[in-house]
Amino acid sequence: MTERPGNDAPGTLLVFTTLPDAESAGTVASALVARRLAACVNILPPGTSVYEWQGEIHQDPEHVLLIKTTETGYAQLQAALLELHPYELPEIIAVPITQGLPPYLRWIQDCTSS
Repeated sequence: MTERPGNDAPGTLLVFTTLPDAESAGTVASALVARRLAACVNILPPGTSVYEWQGEIHQDPEHVLLIKTTETGYAQLQAALLELHPYELPEIIAVPITQGLPPYLRWIQDCTSS
């Protein structure tokens, strides 16, 4: 794990992905928590994504998932997202959590350790 200054629980990540509907968002979120790949997944209300795909501009409703996990578990989380995700090319973006409430960050570590 990588040490982060001021972070009591090194190596925590916030991972973003989008899903096309509430049902698939709930299914993916539940599977990630059940597999201990995420401590918590927030499902945000639908918004509109505007993007170019295969030469066309699209505007589609999507639910954003905010996934709390660890750097050490990221590879398994990404593999699970690729397995469960309905999109051909899903958005999977991870950013390090560099600061946070230490007990909460430790909870993420505890919930995702095997």
